Amino acid sequence: MVDSLWWLLSIALIALGIAGTVLPALPGTLFVLMGIVLGAWIDDFTRVGGWAVAAVSVLAVLAWALDYVAGLLGARRAGASRQAVIGAAVGTVAGIFMGLVGVFFMPLVGAAIGEFVARRDQVRAMKVGVATWVGIMLGMLAKVVLAFVMVGIFAVALLV
Repeated sequence: MVDSLWWLLSIALIALGIAGTVLPALPGTLFVLMGIVLGAWIDDFTRVGGWAVAAVSVLAVLAWALDYVAGLLGARRAGASRQAVIGAAVGTVAGIFMGLVGVFFMPLVGAAIGEFVARRDQVRAMKVGVATWVGIMLGMLAKVVLAFVMVGIFAVALLV
């Protein structure tokens, strides 16, 4: 009975983590990692051993880094100003409180406003905003893929 509750918590953490890969208010890959480590612990690390946990941990760190670097790379590639980068960060935080649409589009708006404030060029501001948004979306896609790879490694280790 107790093991069943632990497994339920492990699965819930992994599911919450998968959701968190697209919702910036939740640390998605951290929850996936916690659920996997809990699942390995429940089984005394017999089926899901140290190598699997280490591989999943490396992927979690990579996903976390990609989450922060991707938007920045998109902005930098478009030649964004410092104000655009700050605007994208502010837009991301504001978007959390605006629902799903805000989460996806407020970084674009924030970067565009920041770039416009810096250079007073509407065309350039939109270019920087879109480039930042594309970077963030690609980072989110990579994070989702990495989270599913983490779950796949766990499932294979658990079932084989």
